[in-house]
Amino acid sequence: MLKQTLIKATEAGAAQLQHFFNGQFTISNKEGVNNLVTEADHAAEKAIFEVIRQDFPDHFILSEETGEIIQDSSYKWIIDPIDGTVNFANGIPICCVSIGIEQDGEMILGAVYNPFINEFYFAQKGFGATLNDKKIQVSDKTEVIKSCLVTGFPYTYLDMENGPLQVFEKLIRKGVPVRRLGSAAIDLCWVAAGRFDGFYEHKLQAWDSAAGFLMVEEAGGKVTDFKGDHYSPYQPHIIATNGKIHDELVAIVNGGPVGK
Repeated sequence: MLKQTLIKATEAGAAQLQHFFNGQFTISNKEGVNNLVTEADHAAEKAIFEVIRQDFPDHFILSEETGEIIQDSSYKWIIDPIDGTVNFANGIPICCVSIGIEQDGEMILGAVYNPFINEFYFAQKGFGATLNDKKIQVSDKTEVIKSCLVTGFPYTYLDMENGPLQVFEKLIRKGVPVRRLGSAAIDLCWVAAGRFDGFYEHKLQAWDSAAGFLMVEEAGGKVTDFKGDHYSPYQPHIIATNGKIHDELVAIVNGGPVGK
């Protein structure tokens, strides 16, 4: 039933994205430049909440727009009603609903749905990952220099050693293709599907990666923090790869050279 409710909630949120997309809706700004929230974000979140509360009214919820709805439950729903809000607000169809479910602190289910290109990603701990019900797996590239990578940049720039621009510059100076789609959830799903060989980002929130990181792991990939340690969506750093280029990409993000 948990799986069915997750699918139903994800579809309910996506229906709101479709309703508002390229239409008229209000847009406001949260803290920081271009940290947008739209009428559609709130409508999608409301639709998702309604489905969850109907089946599991006592579950803990963490959602981007509302924050924490604390309940004494071993289950936590981690929700991004629109991942890629800036894309959505500009009519760019690279955006999605992303929902992960934790049980006792372990991610057990994830769903990411981009209705504009009809791609529904689903993962269950120990049971693999699928795209539109077909099993997916990560790529088999073995070197970063031959890989296609994806990243994202925070809207509040991080002035730090080995920051987002420094790592990006180092890779592109060596000719490594690095894309920037504007949706971390889709970035992770596309790593899981083998389209990208690796993804790294310096500043994410739990709702950005909760479903997507499980997708990568269940598709045979590897996800860690910048130190190469166990990944938690409650810290900001992420490196997700096919596993074969993982150690090399960790070294590069920490200041190491690209290529041998």
